[in-house]
Amino acid sequence: MIHVTDLALSKIKEMSESEDIRHFNIRVRVLGGGCAGFTHDMYFDDLDPNDMDEVIEFGDVKVIVDTLSMQYLDGVSIDYAQGPISSGFKFTNPNATSTCGCGNSFSV
Repeated sequence: MIHVTDLALSKIKEMSESEDIRHFNIRVRVLGGGCAGFTHDMYFDDLDPNDMDEVIEFGDVKVIVDTLSMQYLDGVSIDYAQGPISSGFKFTNPNATSTCGCGNSFSV
């Protein structure tokens, strides 16, 4: 199961409304890449989920995950971090055995 904090849910809704996206469907996936091997990816997805997707609903926000990515994302928490220099979504992945120095990629 994936957990999304209230702050992250609020930010997803705020971004959707400010960019006139008109829905709160978020696709979360794992991609190969980065210096540690894998990276988290998240974007607004206006396509309907297919039979190979898992959909987790948080009120109006639907998080859509493909089955391949789900094996790496089970137990992940998505938060939104605000700082004086940068802000963005933060993934805490209990499946990661190591991360790169900047924390943007991970290995399992």
